Amino acid sequence: MQKIKVILVALAVTLAGAVSADHMKSHTVKERTKPTGKVYRVGDDVPKAAPVVAATQSAGPRSGEDIYTQKCAACHGTGVAGAPKVGDSGVWVDRIAQGEEVLISHALEGFQGSTGFMPARGTCTDCSDEEIAAAVKHMVANSQ
Repeated sequence: MQKIKVILVALAVTLAGAVSADHMKSHTVKERTKPTGKVYRVGDDVPKAAPVVAATQSAGPRSGEDIYTQKCAACHGTGVAGAPKVGDSGVWVDRIAQGEEVLISHALEGFQGSTGFMPARGTCTDCSDEEIAAAVKHMVANSQ
């Protein structure tokens, strides 16, 4: 029984040495440490990725409710950065009194108020002016 243990230990040490030796061979070291990308220099022929093309809306502009849900609710649903929460008529009264044109202008161009900041277009880079206006109208209708 003692001989079997000695043989098994010797076999394990030999196998471990063989694995370790292969691990340190130059071809495996080069494979494991090769760069993951390529550095290009001026004048190199750099491959170019195809531009990403946004899907077009074939059904026309999105509704004000859709724009609000997808783009505006993150701030106007929670009150982040002083954004007036939709449905809180108390914070909308003075804003609504300014008129729809002013609210749409603030949404399109951005606005710094005393209680918060409205970034231009609400940072919605794929919204048309018409969609922004529809979202403003939706928020006003649900906050009176």
